[in-house]
Amino acid sequence: MTDLSSDPDPTPTPTVDDAASAGDRDGGGGIVVALSEPCALWRGLLADPAGLCAATLRAACAAAAPALAAAEISLVLADDAFVRTLNRDWRGKDRPTNVLSFAALDDVSPGRPLVMPPASDEPLLLGDIVLAFETVAAEAAAQGKPFAGHLRHLLVHGLLHLLGYDHETNEEDAQRMEALETGILAGFGIPDPYVDHAGASGIEAGAALR
Repeated sequence: MTDLSSDPDPTPTPTVDDAASAGDRDGGGGIVVALSEPCALWRGLLADPAGLCAATLRAACAAAAPALAAAEISLVLADDAFVRTLNRDWRGKDRPTNVLSFAALDDVSPGRPLVMPPASDEPLLLGDIVLAFETVAAEAAAQGKPFAGHLRHLLVHGLLHLLGYDHETNEEDAQRMEALETGILAGFGIPDPYVDHAGASGIEAGAALR
Protein backbone atom coordinates (compact mmCIF):
# COMPACT_ATOMS: atom_id res chain seq x y z
CA MET A 1 0.00 0.00 0.00
CA THR A 2 2.88 2.38 0.47
CA ASP A 3 4.59 3.89 -2.56
CA LEU A 4 7.63 6.06 -1.88
CA SER A 5 8.35 8.94 -4.23
CA SER A 6 11.76 10.43 -4.91
CA ASP A 7 10.11 13.80 -5.47
CA PRO A 8 10.49 15.76 -2.20
CA ASP A 9 6.96 17.18 -2.46
CA PRO A 10 4.80 15.36 -4.99
CA THR A 11 1.46 16.08 -3.34
CA PRO A 12 -0.65 18.72 -5.08
CA THR A 13 -2.61 21.20 -3.04
CA PRO A 14 -6.29 20.30 -3.52
CA THR A 15 -8.56 22.97 -4.91
CA VAL A 16 -11.65 23.07 -2.73
CA ASP A 17 -14.81 25.10 -2.41
CA ASP A 18 -15.22 24.82 1.33
CA ALA A 19 -12.74 24.53 4.19
CA ALA A 20 -13.32 24.35 7.93
CA SER A 21 -11.16 23.76 10.95
CA ALA A 22 -12.40 21.09 13.31
CA GLY A 23 -9.64 21.58 15.84
CA ASP A 24 -11.77 23.12 18.55
CA ARG A 25 -14.72 20.78 18.26
CA ASP A 26 -15.68 18.61 21.24
CA GLY A 27 -12.82 19.78 23.45
CA GLY A 28 -10.29 19.20 20.69
CA GLY A 29 -7.12 19.39 22.75
CA GLY A 30 -4.04 20.01 20.65
CA ILE A 31 -5.07 18.07 17.52
CA VAL A 32 -6.32 20.33 14.74
CA VAL A 33 -8.13 18.83 11.75
CA ALA A 34 -8.21 21.16 8.74
CA LEU A 35 -11.19 19.84 6.79
CA SER A 36 -11.86 20.51 3.12
CA GLU A 37 -15.03 19.30 1.41
CA PRO A 38 -14.84 19.48 -2.38
CA CYS A 39 -17.54 16.79 -2.56
CA ALA A 40 -20.97 17.65 -1.13
CA LEU A 41 -22.17 14.04 -1.12
CA TRP A 42 -20.63 13.33 2.29
CA ARG A 43 -23.21 15.56 3.98
CA GLY A 44 -25.99 13.43 2.55
CA LEU A 45 -24.91 10.54 4.78
CA LEU A 46 -23.29 12.37 7.70
CA ALA A 47 -25.00 14.99 9.86
CA ASP A 48 -21.69 16.35 11.15
CA PRO A 49 -18.69 15.29 9.05
CA ALA A 50 -16.32 17.68 10.82
CA GLY A 51 -17.22 16.43 14.28
CA LEU A 52 -17.04 12.74 13.36
CA CYS A 53 -13.70 13.08 11.57
CA ALA A 54 -12.09 15.25 14.25
CA ALA A 55 -13.16 12.96 17.10
CA THR A 56 -11.89 9.90 15.24
CA LEU A 57 -8.51 11.38 14.35
CA ARG A 58 -7.98 12.73 17.87
CA ALA A 59 -8.70 9.28 19.32
CA ALA A 60 -6.27 7.73 16.86
CA CYS A 61 -3.55 10.23 17.77
CA ALA A 62 -4.10 9.65 21.49
CA ALA A 63 -3.72 5.89 21.03
CA ALA A 64 -0.87 5.81 18.51
CA ALA A 65 1.13 8.92 19.48
CA PRO A 66 0.28 9.76 23.11
CA ALA A 67 3.31 12.05 23.52
CA LEU A 68 2.12 14.32 20.71
CA ALA A 69 0.79 17.47 22.37
CA ALA A 70 -0.19 19.48 19.29
CA ALA A 71 -0.57 18.42 15.68
CA GLU A 72 -2.40 19.38 12.51
CA ILE A 73 -3.91 16.98 9.99
CA SER A 74 -5.26 18.06 6.60
CA LEU A 75 -8.36 16.06 5.64
CA VAL A 76 -10.06 16.16 2.24
CA LEU A 77 -13.51 14.59 1.80
CA ALA A 78 -13.40 14.15 -1.96
CA ASP A 79 -14.97 11.97 -4.66
CA ASP A 80 -13.71 9.11 -6.79
CA ALA A 81 -12.60 11.34 -9.67
CA PHE A 82 -10.47 13.50 -7.38
CA VAL A 83 -8.82 10.51 -5.69
CA ARG A 84 -8.33 8.67 -8.98
CA THR A 85 -6.27 11.59 -10.26
CA LEU A 86 -4.05 11.56 -7.16
CA ASN A 87 -3.72 7.78 -7.26
CA ARG A 88 -2.74 7.87 -10.93
CA ASP A 89 -0.31 10.77 -10.66
CA TRP A 90 1.52 9.76 -7.48
CA ARG A 91 1.10 5.98 -7.26
CA GLY A 92 0.81 5.00 -10.93
CA LYS A 93 -2.60 3.37 -10.37
CA ASP A 94 -5.30 4.76 -12.64
CA ARG A 95 -8.28 3.99 -10.44
CA PRO A 96 -9.90 5.43 -7.33
CA THR A 97 -9.12 3.99 -3.92
CA ASN A 98 -10.86 4.50 -0.61
CA VAL A 99 -8.19 6.58 1.17
CA LEU A 100 -4.81 8.10 0.36
CA SER A 101 -2.32 9.34 2.95
CA PHE A 102 0.49 11.80 2.27
CA ALA A 103 2.90 12.03 5.21
CA ALA A 104 4.58 15.37 5.91
CA LEU A 105 7.31 13.90 8.13
CA ASP A 106 10.30 12.16 6.57
CA ASP A 107 11.77 10.44 9.63
CA VAL A 108 8.68 9.16 11.44
CA SER A 109 8.27 5.48 12.31
CA PRO A 110 6.17 3.41 14.73
CA GLY A 111 9.20 2.71 16.90
CA ARG A 112 10.11 6.39 17.19
CA PRO A 113 7.66 8.27 19.44
CA LEU A 114 6.46 11.60 18.06
CA VAL A 115 7.22 14.58 20.27
CA MET A 116 6.95 18.31 19.78
CA PRO A 117 10.12 20.18 18.77
CA PRO A 118 11.59 22.18 21.67
CA ALA A 119 10.05 25.63 22.12
CA SER A 120 7.69 25.14 19.19
CA ASP A 121 4.56 27.29 19.18
CA GLU A 122 3.11 25.65 16.07
CA PRO A 123 1.36 22.28 15.85
CA LEU A 124 3.33 19.51 14.17
CA LEU A 125 2.03 19.01 10.62
CA LEU A 126 1.43 15.28 10.15
CA GLY A 127 0.22 15.35 6.54
CA ASP A 128 -2.87 14.87 4.38
CA ILE A 129 -5.61 12.24 4.27
CA VAL A 130 -7.89 12.15 1.21
CA LEU A 131 -11.03 9.99 0.94
CA ALA A 132 -13.21 9.03 -2.05
CA PHE A 133 -16.94 9.17 -1.30
CA GLU A 134 -18.29 6.71 -3.88
CA THR A 135 -15.70 4.05 -3.07
CA VAL A 136 -16.17 4.38 0.69
CA ALA A 137 -19.97 4.22 0.35
CA ALA A 138 -19.85 1.22 -1.99
CA GLU A 139 -17.51 -0.70 0.34
CA ALA A 140 -19.70 -0.03 3.37
CA ALA A 141 -22.82 -1.20 1.52
CA ALA A 142 -21.14 -4.32 0.10
CA GLN A 143 -19.84 -5.34 3.53
CA GLY A 144 -23.02 -4.51 5.42
CA LYS A 145 -21.25 -1.91 7.55
CA PRO A 146 -22.61 1.44 8.70
CA PHE A 147 -21.14 4.18 6.52
CA ALA A 148 -19.91 6.18 9.51
CA GLY A 149 -18.18 3.15 11.03
CA HIS A 150 -16.35 2.31 7.82
CA LEU A 151 -15.30 5.95 7.46
CA ARG A 152 -13.89 5.92 11.00
CA HIS A 153 -11.86 2.82 10.14
CA LEU A 154 -10.40 4.46 7.04
CA LEU A 155 -9.57 7.62 8.99
CA VAL A 156 -7.70 5.63 11.63
CA HIS A 157 -5.91 3.61 8.97
CA GLY A 158 -4.91 6.75 7.08
CA LEU A 159 -3.66 8.44 10.25
CA LEU A 160 -1.45 5.45 11.08
CA HIS A 161 0.19 5.80 7.68
CA LEU A 162 0.96 9.44 8.50
CA LEU A 163 2.70 8.12 11.61
CA GLY A 164 4.95 5.85 9.58
CA TYR A 165 3.15 2.50 9.66
CA ASP A 166 3.47 0.42 6.48
CA HIS A 167 1.50 -2.82 6.37
CA GLU A 168 2.50 -3.70 2.80
CA THR A 169 6.21 -4.14 3.39
CA ASN A 170 6.38 -4.78 7.14
CA GLU A 171 4.45 -7.65 8.70
CA GLU A 172 5.12 -6.39 12.22
CA ASP A 173 3.63 -3.01 11.27
CA ALA A 174 0.64 -4.79 9.77
CA GLN A 175 -0.07 -6.60 13.03
CA ARG A 176 0.42 -3.45 15.11
CA MET A 177 -1.83 -1.46 12.77
CA GLU A 178 -4.58 -4.04 13.00
CA ALA A 179 -4.40 -4.10 16.81
CA LEU A 180 -4.41 -0.30 17.07
CA GLU A 181 -7.28 0.06 14.60
CA THR A 182 -9.35 -2.54 16.41
CA GLY A 183 -8.78 -0.91 19.80
CA ILE A 184 -9.52 2.63 18.60
CA LEU A 185 -12.69 1.55 16.79
CA ALA A 186 -13.86 -0.35 19.87
CA GLY A 187 -13.86 2.98 21.69
CA PHE A 188 -16.58 4.09 19.27
CA GLY A 189 -18.55 0.85 19.68
CA ILE A 190 -17.42 -0.51 16.31
CA PRO A 191 -16.74 -4.28 16.09
CA ASP A 192 -13.39 -5.61 14.94
CA PRO A 193 -13.54 -5.11 11.15
CA TYR A 194 -10.96 -7.86 10.58
CA VAL A 195 -13.10 -10.51 12.28
CA ASP A 196 -16.72 -9.65 11.70
CA HIS A 197 -16.44 -9.66 7.93
CA ALA A 198 -14.43 -12.85 7.35
CA GLY A 199 -11.18 -10.94 7.31
CA ALA A 200 -12.38 -8.37 4.76
CA SER A 201 -11.57 -5.01 6.22
CA GLY A 202 -12.37 -2.95 3.16
CA ILE A 203 -8.90 -1.42 3.36
CA GLU A 204 -7.34 -1.04 -0.08
CA ALA A 205 -5.83 2.29 0.79
CA GLY A 206 -2.74 3.93 -0.61
CA ALA A 207 -0.04 6.03 0.95
CA ALA A 208 2.80 8.15 -0.33
CA LEU A 209 5.46 10.18 1.40
CA ARG A 210 5.97 13.80 0.51
